[in-house]
Amino acid sequence: MNGYVSDAVVRRLPGYYRHLRELEENGVVQISSQELGERMSLTPSQIRQDINCFGGFGRQGYGYPVHELKEHIGEILGLNRKHRMAIIGAGRIGNAVSRYPSFRREGFETVAMFDSDPALMTEEDDGIGIYDISRLEELLPEMDISIAVLAVPATAAQKTADRLYACGVRAIWNFAPVDLQHPADMEVVNVHMSDTLHILSYRMAHPDADRK
Repeated sequence: MNGYVSDAVVRRLPGYYRHLRELEENGVVQISSQELGERMSLTPSQIRQDINCFGGFGRQGYGYPVHELKEHIGEILGLNRKHRMAIIGAGRIGNAVSRYPSFRREGFETVAMFDSDPALMTEEDDGIGIYDISRLEELLPEMDISIAVLAVPATAAQKTADRLYACGVRAIWNFAPVDLQHPADMEVVNVHMSDTLHILSYRMAHPDADRK
């Protein structure tokens, strides 16, 4: 990888991976920056700049080898290794994450869920145990969890994040409607679903706005 990579490039990487996987599934072996750009609504120059951040790929006049580039971007995204996940909150969002079919295929395996509702406790739910949140400190350190999915109310989110950190978890995918405060050695990605809806509303209200 060629030194510093901007967050904007990193945010585009999953899109590259998704499109390249679809192309591979459709039997496409080679693709040009022009063709890939048209699929992703990016300019060919932007495509080349992004991909060059991670080393030389493709040849002028020949384009990019789809399988090799997909595999390379998958490695950059860390998809070449398994990620064991625990979901904190077994409500609608937590259950939706646990049942989403592509996560396991891409190496994100939910191994346990935690909740405060006694009615939800079960040793297994499609192979995933649902445990009382009071047992978090007892059980989580032995589960080798690399990612915690936080799907709890906003009022409980910060305290739960602090507990997760104390248990050794250093990555949180946060669905709680609050931005978490966290130590520098913890990675947190906040998923505020209303934000994307607001962006859609803005684009509907301002269809001629510059989106570069």
